[in-house]
Amino acid sequence: MPTAVRPAYDVDSLTDVAVAVFSTRGYDATRMEHIARAANVSKSSLYHHVSNKEELLDHALRRAVGGLTAILGEPGAREGTPRERVEYVVRRTIAAELRYLPEVSLLLRVRGNSEVERWALDERRRYQERLVEIVREAQAAGEIDAAVDAGLYVRLVLGMSNSLVDWYRADGTWSARQIADAVVDLVLKPVETDHFVG
Repeated sequence: MPTAVRPAYDVDSLTDVAVAVFSTRGYDATRMEHIARAANVSKSSLYHHVSNKEELLDHALRRAVGGLTAILGEPGAREGTPRERVEYVVRRTIAAELRYLPEVSLLLRVRGNSEVERWALDERRRYQERLVEIVREAQAAGEIDAAVDAGLYVRLVLGMSNSLVDWYRADGTWSARQIADAVVDLVLKPVETDHFVG
């Protein structure tokens, strides 16, 4: 009788497994043995790749945060009119959140209980602050209504985007492009000034 072949794992694939376990059990309730069992490896094999579950959390959060913060360095986030940059960042945020959906779901649930969680929260805050700056630039250029509170606006936009983790399904009704188009229509068209649209 042939023996079952265990899959070969590396830190990336173990992170995938850990994210699924964290999402099901909750990070605090997850022990290394739960991750080892889900990966179908021994605990010693798991410890060969990582020291503890926080290291796996770190890898997962770096994926999510890295996917978002990289957007701000892309040409579309740095070039063009401020309003065009707002749209670019909103569209790319949605794309990144959908690409890293399990990791983003985890990111949205961290509360700063560890060094890596505090780092992730700081990075999220910096990302949000940069988007607020771009919105203010669009307001100063007369492209977005200056009566709109930029901080509140960005919180609402990101709240809409972050809600994807609760309902989006890759095999669902709407494509990533359709969702991005709908969000842009909902969050940008109402605040555009005549200066921009005319």
